[in-house]
Amino acid sequence: MPKKNKAKAVKRQSCDDEQLPPKQSRVEPTASPLCFDSPLSLFESLIQPMGVEQFFQEYWEKKPLHLQRSDSVTTAYHQSLFQLCDLQSLCSQGLEFYRDVNVVRYINGKKKVFNKDGQLKSSVLKKFLAENKATIQFHQPQRFKDELWKIQEKLECFFGTLVGSNIYITPQQSQGLPPHYDDVEVFVLQLEGEKRWLLYNPTVPLAGEYSLESEERIGSPTHDIILKAGDVLYFPRGTIHQASTPAGVDHSTHLTLSTYQRTSWGDLLLDIFPSMLYDSSRTDVSLREGMPRRHLLVSGDSQDTSKHLATCLRSLADEMERGNLDVRSTHMKRDFIMNRLPPYNQQELVPSGRIPTLEDKVRLRFKDHMVVTVESSQERTDEATELVVFVLHSLKNQRTSHMMGGISDENEEQEISAGLKFPLSHLPVLRQLQQAEQQAVAELLLPTKEAKLSLVIALWSESLLVVV
Repeated sequence: MPKKNKAKAVKRQSCDDEQLPPKQSRVEPTASPLCFDSPLSLFESLIQPMGVEQFFQEYWEKKPLHLQRSDSVTTAYHQSLFQLCDLQSLCSQGLEFYRDVNVVRYINGKKKVFNKDGQLKSSVLKKFLAENKATIQFHQPQRFKDELWKIQEKLECFFGTLVGSNIYITPQQSQGLPPHYDDVEVFVLQLEGEKRWLLYNPTVPLAGEYSLESEERIGSPTHDIILKAGDVLYFPRGTIHQASTPAGVDHSTHLTLSTYQRTSWGDLLLDIFPSMLYDSSRTDVSLREGMPRRHLLVSGDSQDTSKHLATCLRSLADEMERGNLDVRSTHMKRDFIMNRLPPYNQQELVPSGRIPTLEDKVRLRFKDHMVVTVESSQERTDEATELVVFVLHSLKNQRTSHMMGGISDENEEQEISAGLKFPLSHLPVLRQLQQAEQQAVAELLLPTKEAKLSLVIALWSESLLVVV
């Protein structure tokens, strides 16, 4: 576990004390209950006093967990992450309805949407809260708040998958959304005020998609929880939930951190099967035999077809278990690395230190921000498919478009530029560098001095390697 922070409580700082610079945090916390030494230490401190091993054994994908935090350091830190007045200030930066903000209220069994065309004004925001008693849902605040960028970047390294966020601001005696379940693992951090959460047993355990649920179907809640500032609530995907701000509480502000969307074994199988079947069909003649005549004209599949396909799948499973098939989750890895947050506080990355030589020892930088994939080359469409190695990284990703789905028109250009391509023969040496704390250039697993030097200079030029 990380060392406990012994600093005194952070004095609450009003949002009216200073003007918010573009795309920057308003309040930089002077004391934090979180430990940013490593991805593991960050997650440990997020769920303390619960241990990481106990959390994953007893709660992860299984049941909700409520962590109550009453200490002044934690409550002040949570408040510094985002406040209502932060959103009021951000209105001057051109926040747009739908893209950045949703305004909703659940009343009399129906969800009402107050979104308008154009941009959200601060005066209109106040009216939504005071007169309409609507909930303000602010998408992906890590685009604007540095501390959230810092937290989510570390969590993406810890989970190895995307971590998104939303801010929800709800006035008293009001509810924003109807009962529903999500396709993500959810961590709720209560920032301001209080929020009452009703949780229900899933109708679809570990759901793979978002869905509403009727009040009649969900039954009685399994949990009735009041989240107070500083508290953390976790619940698995598929958990039905609804939340409202109690009477006597001016407003509630909470942050949801969400992860593990489309990161199941089923998703992995969908990713690896196309390439695996293609590779197998090149060596296994039984997979190239034709289907029975008129098979596609027959309504439904026969028992013989099912048995034949089952035999093919068992054969593939046996070959996989013997290590004779390459398992390549190329698309999932590429999607993650091309869409995740860049390293925290890295503005324009440039090669670090001097150019490596054959006499040097080197190490990789930003290991958690790079992946090595084996893919087919796109350059030889008229000949046999050639496999190559790509070193992909997130160093050039844009924080401003993180988790915003197609907001950037430069995605294609970014995908081409944010990585290096090597011959398949370079796979062992890249694994060697990944596994070593530091590595002598002269001892790299390549046949010539020129090849060794070319590799390390290429990685150094991409800011992925440094001389020790």
